Amino acid sequence: QVQLVESGGGLVQAGGSLRLSCAASGLVFSANVMGWYRQAPGKQRDLVATITIGGNTNYADSVKGRFTISRDNAKNTVYLQMNSLKPEDTAVYYCNARRVVTGVLNWGQGTQVTVSS
Repeated sequence: QVQLVESGGGLVQAGGSLRLSCAASGLVFSANVMGWYRQAPGKQRDLVATITIGGNTNYADSVKGRFTISRDNAKNTVYLQMNSLKPEDTAVYYCNARRVVTGVLNWGQGTQVTVSS
């Protein structure tokens, strides 16, 4: 019943911007830490950014100053604004929800982001 549906991926030139969205259903959105992860071919899945219930954010060093994570609890949606994109940002981006206390995880199916040089 839990669904995390990503959207907003695509092809963009280096230096450009994209905004990813993740619409959640089947869970208590406000009770989950939300996050974005990414995985490039042949690479492990790495954390990109997280946002807590209270709105505190954390970012991977590689995206600090370029990416912004936000959430809209009224819409059960988390966003990732990506600016100044680089070819090394190319990956499948996955939405993640972690229920506080229990630690139960849920994942979206991912959306492809491709940054051309």
